[in-house]
Amino acid sequence: MRPVTSSAPAVRTRRRTACLALVLCAGLTAALTACGGEDPDKGTNGLGKLSAPEIEKKAQAAVDSADAVRLAGTLVSKGGTYKIDMRLKNKGGAGSVTSKNSAFTLLRIGDELYLKADAGFWSHDENGGDGKGGAAAADKLEDKYVKVPQDDPTYKQLSGFTDKKVLLDGMLTLHGELTKGDRGEAGGVRTVRIMGGEGSGGALDVSLEGTPYPLRFARAGGGGVITLADWGKDFTLKAPAEDETVDYGKQLPKTSS
Repeated sequence: MRPVTSSAPAVRTRRRTACLALVLCAGLTAALTACGGEDPDKGTNGLGKLSAPEIEKKAQAAVDSADAVRLAGTLVSKGGTYKIDMRLKNKGGAGSVTSKNSAFTLLRIGDELYLKADAGFWSHDENGGDGKGGAAAADKLEDKYVKVPQDDPTYKQLSGFTDKKVLLDGMLTLHGELTKGDRGEAGGVRTVRIMGGEGSGGALDVSLEGTPYPLRFARAGGGGVITLADWGKDFTLKAPAEDETVDYGKQLPKTSS
């Protein structure tokens, strides 16, 4: 007859092993949960925790307080596509605008506006004529800076490209109910997106690092995409040299602008 032996030690051993396994699993689960649920706002300016209207308000305040900015990208207007690259500050701006048929450079220092354009810009004939007047202007004005008279209709039209407030107010407008979108990056900087009309009214990517500046704007209705950089970085505006300028007279010819 076999001797009777107790199984209690084995049972206790199995229980201890099971408990240890549960503790290890619990610890591992907690560690994995901690990794997967890390605060996405850690190390940011906290903008991501705000609602879309609050983010827009913060971004607008940042825009209003900035002394300078650079805008670059594409604008779609009236069936035409324009590439723009402008550096702007409170007292002026400088940069270029390019379309399918022409290109021009603008420089504004205070109230003084200078325009330099290629032959395609000057030779355009809006009135459907033979273009001889435009050709003559192109010969004289091509690749020279022209000081635009303030009472010339062209002055108001072109100076808007060099006016920081006018250009930003006109571009950074979201239409429709504001909602918050995904987080992303623009120029290597973490951003949060706010949208108008679920995106149909435009989308604005705002920096989650440092000052909440707008860094990228997609205009409503496929109106182009603009990047914004160099916020607050000053730059020099200098009038062109005398040998780079030409005096056209009291009024500029009609152009393609």
